[in-house]
Amino acid sequence: MRIVHVITRLILGGAQENTLLTVEGLHQAYRDDVTLITGPAEGPEGDLFARAEAQRLKVELMPELVRPIQPLADWRAYWKLRAAFHRLKPDVVHTHSSKAGILGRAAAWDERVPAVVHTIHGLPFGPFETPTRNRLYIALERWAARRCHAIVGVCDAMTTQALVAGVGRPEQYLTVYSGMDADAFLNPPRPRGEVRRELGLADDDVAFATVARLFELKGHDDILAIAQRVVSENPRVRFVWIGDGIFRARLLAEIDRLGLQSSFILTGLVPPGRVPELLQAVDAVIHPSLREGLARVLPQSLLVGRPVISYDIDGAREVVVPDTGILLRPRDLEGLAGGILRLAGAPALRAAMGAEGRRRFAEKFHHETMTRELRLLYERLLAGGAAGCGDRHSLAVGS
Repeated sequence: MRIVHVITRLILGGAQENTLLTVEGLHQAYRDDVTLITGPAEGPEGDLFARAEAQRLKVELMPELVRPIQPLADWRAYWKLRAAFHRLKPDVVHTHSSKAGILGRAAAWDERVPAVVHTIHGLPFGPFETPTRNRLYIALERWAARRCHAIVGVCDAMTTQALVAGVGRPEQYLTVYSGMDADAFLNPPRPRGEVRRELGLADDDVAFATVARLFELKGHDDILAIAQRVVSENPRVRFVWIGDGIFRARLLAEIDRLGLQSSFILTGLVPPGRVPELLQAVDAVIHPSLREGLARVLPQSLLVGRPVISYDIDGAREVVVPDTGILLRPRDLEGLAGGILRLAGAPALRAAMGAEGRRRFAEKFHHETMTRELRLLYERLLAGGAAGCGDRHSLAVGS
């Protein structure tokens, strides 16, 4: 097949890693002709361009395809996407995330691409946004849903939330869990003790990792709000923050103000290949984000054998169950502190939860599984439209 994937930024992030693994899998396992169109990678989060180049993938950089709403740049991006689709003549265009999804679906639909697919990695609307923005985003997503044949959710929660908001039709939706290199998490490359020493963790420290950009809605402030209480009750608790972002200086200043410098370890930006060994080095994971879709760090942590404390948002409950971790109401700071202290004082419970997570999710989150399910979706869509594209809304995903 000739396939084009479109995403706004190829930064180090869950949606981007998911997309790149899909492109790699289609290229390597199915010998498809795959092109990835992306906007520029801006900010301190790092990018995946070197990995794409090492895999000899076809990547086209489109400077006009930017994350913020910029009407003039967006209009130019739409026309440049149309020109790219006209030149590449893809059988399938697959868009990712909200901005690229709106522009990419419109351009692909207007170019009469035989199969147009969109993945929801996380919805742009919800209780974390203002009513005005929610109305705008919902209207745009409804409009874009009428310009694609299939919508993929990275968890069942994405489908439910989108349909409740009137985005798309039920028969358009399919859940395909976000794939990853599961073997790297099942068998991290370096010994746990060696990595702990590099982090400065003592043998009796109980380390809780948070893997996320230092950015809004990721929950770092919630951890800081309860850190003093937790450390006063269990001085061996350590917080390991993996990632970087524009909030770094502010968060470090707050750690200093609280006098908790010895309780926090900030690794900064790390290559994705180091995440498995870092998760193995800690004892549990905290993920207090307020918007995620299904955060990749949740299954990643469980594959390594580490229990998770997470807010009950989006798809978290699909992997964080009583046997694998602790699920909390968003911004339940009392529950967050209690969950940390509970796991910190119960090594047997941590081990049991981690073992159950490995048992349940090893196969479901393999990137080969994700790529196979997406490739089958493309085949079904193209087979359903073999007679032509005149009545393209008649195509259904199927089960």
